Amino acid sequence: MCSHIYYICIKYNFTMINLKEFSIRLKKIMSFYELSASSFAEKANFQRSSISHILSGRNKPSLEFILKITSEFKEVDINWLLYGKGTFPKEYKTIETKPAPPLFNKGFEKTTKSIQRIITLNNDGTFEEYKK
Repeated sequence: MCSHIYYICIKYNFTMINLKEFSIRLKKIMSFYELSASSFAEKANFQRSSISHILSGRNKPSLEFILKITSEFKEVDINWLLYGKGTFPKEYKTIETKPAPPLFNKGFEKTTKSIQRIITLNNDGTFEEYKK
């Protein structure tokens, strides 16, 4: 875990955060989820005063604060939250899928399957069998 946090600290230089813009983005998140500062703090599991101090510019957000937000609110991209780069909510790329091959090939008749029997297993080791 420590190496992961170190990597995040190196990759996202937290000293370069514009606190005023960060607080604006934090307010956008609360608005998007229709949460007050208190309910936002409760949902992300940190103290209400932490949000208040960050929104006022008194304190900088901690790494723990950033990680809680991005893990609790999946639509929040860390690059957007820290630097305003990217979009909020996250844009999810759609994956194009090929159509499924036909179930039946030409020249073969369509066959249907039906249930012949059902077996239920009970907790006491017994079973029941139902036949058509």
